[in-house]
Amino acid sequence: MISRQIKESPIAQGEDEQVAYTLTTTPWGSTPSSVAVAIKQLPGLTDTSATNLSGNASVNGDVITTPVVKSLVSGAQYRLEVKFTVSGNIMEAWAYVNGEE
Repeated sequence: MISRQIKESPIAQGEDEQVAYTLTTTPWGSTPSSVAVAIKQLPGLTDTSATNLSGNASVNGDVITTPVVKSLVSGAQYRLEVKFTVSGNIMEAWAYVNGEE
């Protein structure tokens, strides 16, 4: 079985950094579509996408690029969720992102 947690997780990101992450979907299948990305602050999984994401996700072959992750709070932990469709199946991978100074 394929792990849904992205292997680079947990990811450290500074509170002033703005980063678009990539996910290769080949382990799940090729040609992802219907991509949706959300970021949620822990522990309650409060959706903070409106504050912490900028732009739209994009797809190039089997690689999804997330919207830019930004404005994280130092000391806070987030869960970055990437949902996509491959071969008619809806899949979701995720990573913890730790806000740092």
